[in-house]
Amino acid sequence: MRKRIYEIIELANENDKISRIYDVIMMSTIFISLIPLAFKTDFYMFHIIDVIAVMIFIVDYLLRWGTADYKLNKKGIVPFIKYPFTFMAIIDLVSILPSITLMNGSLRVLRVIRLFRTFRIFRIFKAVRYSKSIRIIRDVIQNSKESLIAVGVLAIMYILISALIIINIEPDSFNNYFDAVYWATVSLTTVGYGDIYPVTSLGKVITMISSFFGIAIIALPSGIITAGFMESINAEH
Repeated sequence: MRKRIYEIIELANENDKISRIYDVIMMSTIFISLIPLAFKTDFYMFHIIDVIAVMIFIVDYLLRWGTADYKLNKKGIVPFIKYPFTFMAIIDLVSILPSITLMNGSLRVLRVIRLFRTFRIFRIFKAVRYSKSIRIIRDVIQNSKESLIAVGVLAIMYILISALIIINIEPDSFNNYFDAVYWATVSLTTVGYGDIYPVTSLGKVITMISSFFGIAIIALPSGIITAGFMESINAEH
């Protein structure tokens, strides 16, 4: 029975009708539970939605914990001890904790968790399990992580170096190094908010160069992810 539960909640089998229904229910619950975050006012209906959602999430968490030996492919008590510390289990727990006080007002120790209301947004990461498209993107990013890390390091180095150059060329336009880093980041992404900008001709030239390099650097991860995405789609067919 536990193996069948594992197949339903963990294995993405398109031929398993019950598994697909479970995925649809969980995806719907996740997105419906995020609706209250879009409003500043707490309506009673939102309270009901959150209570129902968190009860479903708790059941899902317990089912996954109860089948941890199948998930981690290990026997004995070790997988059940190890599972709560896995990444997705932590995401599950973080998405549940902020709502616990809604079900039991006597848990005053946990009332501080209400301060972290926005932690509910972590529920969106739970959707990775239930969406085939998201799983493909996750696998693409994981398979291309070395290339993406290299591009990320290149971007960070460029931002820091550009910030050093601009703060020395125009010390009057930038109050501190953080402002220069902010300007370099905005220039790298070619957004250009215009709240902080150079005023000298040399500073403007540096800004133009930064923007041109930004186009090239920002295009790199897009190409890497697109190529990996196409490979994954072709492999499935």
